[in-house]
Amino acid sequence: MNTQLDQIAAMTQDVREIKAALNFMMKSSLNQLKEEWIDGQVVMQTLHISVRTLQSLRDNGTLPFSRINGKFYYKVSDIEEMLETNYSRNKRK
Repeated sequence: MNTQLDQIAAMTQDVREIKAALNFMMKSSLNQLKEEWIDGQVVMQTLHISVRTLQSLRDNGTLPFSRINGKFYYKVSDIEEMLETNYSRNKRK
């Protein structure tokens, strides 16, 4: 009986270690994704905005960008920051 309890305890510890490792990998992947650069087409499709709206976000400094050979690139983390900064809850009475 003690052997079975020891095995269950060992498996429980293994599951905890696996869970911790998966959480670490997931957080690492999210941080890596935040520094990913995406092009304007992906931004427009993701945010459901037009070319002109994206241009306005660049022009007024709302969304930082990088331009290479006429093509615009954006950091995912900058887009998230823009969305968080402009987040507002709907106040209903």
